[in-house]
Amino acid sequence: MSWYLLLLAGLFEIGWAVGLEYSDGLTKPWPTLGTVVSLVISMVLLAQAVKDLPVGTAYAVWTGVGAVGTASLGIVLFDEPATLARVACIGVIVVGIVGLHLASGGH
Repeated sequence: MSWYLLLLAGLFEIGWAVGLEYSDGLTKPWPTLGTVVSLVISMVLLAQAVKDLPVGTAYAVWTGVGAVGTASLGIVLFDEPATLARVACIGVIVVGIVGLHLASGGH
């Protein structure tokens, strides 16, 4: 269950990171509210996940999920470059996330 909470926390991390772009430096009220709510939910879920997972593993996976999702959405939503090097680096992060999950025994 902790891994699911951690994945969900990572998805909300993507939400608040992307929300920063839409909030225009936290100057637009509704996007700012969504960003703050996503941030709080992400932190609460991460806190729940580290009850059962090592904090180093959980934090690395949380930031990895957030980085992969945010970089991918940056390409799709904000026309950020999708160079081979950039996509390959995103892939390396995915491999790292999977590796951490497997190295922990998946629990």
